Amino acid sequence: MTTATATADLERDLAKVLDHLDRNAAGRVEELFDLLRIPSVSTLPDRTGDVRRAGERVRDALARAGLEARLFETPRHPIVHAEWKGAPGRPTVLVYGHYDVQPAEPLELWKTPAFEPDVRDGNIYARGATDDKGQMYAWVKAAAAWMEACGRLPVNVKFLIEGEEEIGSPNLEPFLHEQKDLLAADCVLISDTDQFAEGIPAITYSLRGLLYTEIRVHGPSRDLHSGQFGGSLRNPANALCEIIAGLKDPKTGRVLVDGFYDRVRPIEAWEREQLAKLPFDEPHYRADLAVPELYGEEGFSTLERRWCRPTLDVNGIFGGFQGPGAKTIIPAWAGAKVSMRLVADQKASEIAKGFERTVMRLAQEGVRVEVKGIGDGSDPVLVPIDTPWVQAAKRAVRRGFGADPIFKREGGSIPIAITFKRLLGMDSVFVGYGLPDDGAHSPNEKMKLEDYHRGTRTSAILLAEVAGSRD
Repeated sequence: MTTATATADLERDLAKVLDHLDRNAAGRVEELFDLLRIPSVSTLPDRTGDVRRAGERVRDALARAGLEARLFETPRHPIVHAEWKGAPGRPTVLVYGHYDVQPAEPLELWKTPAFEPDVRDGNIYARGATDDKGQMYAWVKAAAAWMEACGRLPVNVKFLIEGEEEIGSPNLEPFLHEQKDLLAADCVLISDTDQFAEGIPAITYSLRGLLYTEIRVHGPSRDLHSGQFGGSLRNPANALCEIIAGLKDPKTGRVLVDGFYDRVRPIEAWEREQLAKLPFDEPHYRADLAVPELYGEEGFSTLERRWCRPTLDVNGIFGGFQGPGAKTIIPAWAGAKVSMRLVADQKASEIAKGFERTVMRLAQEGVRVEVKGIGDGSDPVLVPIDTPWVQAAKRAVRRGFGADPIFKREGGSIPIAITFKRLLGMDSVFVGYGLPDDGAHSPNEKMKLEDYHRGTRTSAILLAEVAGSRD
């Protein structure tokens, strides 16, 4: 078969699939609603049964589509795996997503109940609408449309849908170790990011890594009366504030942790040029956040700071008296949680050592200081944009959303992506169907109904584009 003939056949089949999707849009929404109604909150022990029920719902949908689907048990929540391997000689893609969700609290801030999906102003409102049930299920229905319209998929497809992403995927890496052969593929396709803005779709090619730490400063053996003992010993809360103040230069915004910038890869000229062209309204951004001024590392734009540069932030300070009114004490101890977002080429393990050295150097006599990591930390992800898989995604997004996607970095982290690369040798392609204002993890989380449909069409097209990448 010639390349031209194969391409024509693919296009003919794709037309059938897209027509099938158009004719079955309403049913596709109802299926998503059924999944959204399941409160699959993975962090809550009393929702364990609901998490399993959501996993079973995804498994059953893939099985009905004609894929071999099963649940793999883990010490906590099951992993859904499904595959169809009927395209010899064609690439194999691994579709990753998650069916668990964040808690919905505070419930009183929801306009409609979090687990009773509601359509308002063209948006689906429900916990998990965009993170990640809506985006993940777009892939399930895209695969189903291929099977129902054509009786086959254009490429070999595997699904890996977990139920523990919102609690850090503690059982996924062991599963990857054990099932390397089962999961082998040419690339990973992930829809758990977002577009740049409505009308400006995006492909994410870089994610920041994360290092999360806790500092504890210990002083006297007990809380002390500040009138009787003040001035005779170092206050742990004061000492903690001095340490925190020494971690960043207040004028330049530079992080002062030892070796922090040693590996940071400079922003390339094409990236800065593209970022400068994006319709980013800085005054609106500032007003939306209700801050008098924006602040960050000198020499970089706001988008560059958010996406391309490493950061250090205090996430919480605790210890001493926290109640209403006054209680005059010198606390026995004080603590802070500090996170660092890392960018391309930084190593979480190296930054952790530099952070501890810096904290200990800043510590004053008279107190005892300890630093501990929370979690293992995750390295940043940077995917080359010239791979056939990323270029296939670019073509698919253009057709599915009717506009050329931009390439963007993302300030957040998807730690499993670096694990896919390290253990399975696969790059991930991040094709986001949500919008930045969808409110993932927040009350009134939403996904634009049209983006769910466009995302499903884009997923179906992307499978065809990947198939054609080797013809």
